[in-house]
Amino acid sequence: MSFEYELSDTNVDSGRSEFIGDESQPDPEAAFVFNFHSVEEELGPDQRWSTWLEVERGCRGPEPRPSWVVTEQAAIDTELGVLKTGKEADVFLLERAVEAIGDNPAKSSLLAAKRYRTEEHRSFHRSASYVEGRRTRNSRDSRAMAKKTSHGRSVAAGQWAYAEWDALNRLWKAGVPVPYPVQVDGTELLMEFIDDGEGGAAPRLAQVRPSKELLGVYFEQLRNGMRELARAGLAHGDLSPYNVLAQTERIVMIDLPQVVDIVGNPKGMDFLMRDCHNMATWFTSRGLEIDEQELFADLLMMVF
Repeated sequence: MSFEYELSDTNVDSGRSEFIGDESQPDPEAAFVFNFHSVEEELGPDQRWSTWLEVERGCRGPEPRPSWVVTEQAAIDTELGVLKTGKEADVFLLERAVEAIGDNPAKSSLLAAKRYRTEEHRSFHRSASYVEGRRTRNSRDSRAMAKKTSHGRSVAAGQWAYAEWDALNRLWKAGVPVPYPVQVDGTELLMEFIDDGEGGAAPRLAQVRPSKELLGVYFEQLRNGMRELARAGLAHGDLSPYNVLAQTERIVMIDLPQVVDIVGNPKGMDFLMRDCHNMATWFTSRGLEIDEQELFADLLMMVF
């Protein structure tokens, strides 16, 4: 339910209030009397009110925010379907839209809603290797996770969502080609929907057959992105042609919950080398010779 309101017995003009009645004895409280009228708005089964203002400020995307981000409280989220199912999470297509209100025009944007599963519903078996070096501040949460209680499983799922949220925020600010992170709420992460320029979802790099010229453009973007990651002391940890989207002439790295601290994680160097191997192998198979050892050495120069 939402409310409309109107001022009672006042006319507001250029910041001044003109009261009806004895002007020599105006009632200062009259300007703040509102008549509320309830407005019933039924939402469909795949709709909800925007959760933008329900999350803490630190759980909303970094500034300056892109102009397409819808922040109005009156916005409605409409789920449009499934984009991807995965081992640890599913990704849904969401439209966040608000109707025109007064002089404010209607506004809408498409978002990717990534929802992490709790442990009993996921099959992501490599978690331990990725999270070495990470710590859980809350001791109660740590004990619950160790005992695999219902609360512990929920905390674990939320940790992956917040890990990806933190990574996206950090990398977006650093100029790494990643989706803009809109907000995080529990186990749900909302981010920029990367389209194909025609309204559909952008394909994975593994699905495209770019020209030799475009292949070179893609690799330069990828190497620069990996350099910025390495400069921040991080490796993607699971980088492959399946975790990179090709949006016309732009590439975007996705799936970053397992981002690895190259120095803090005992296997950090192994993860970085594997990222180099996976990407060098794909580009070489498409006709652009890439030496994985040279790429690895280049990235290490960013770390140390």
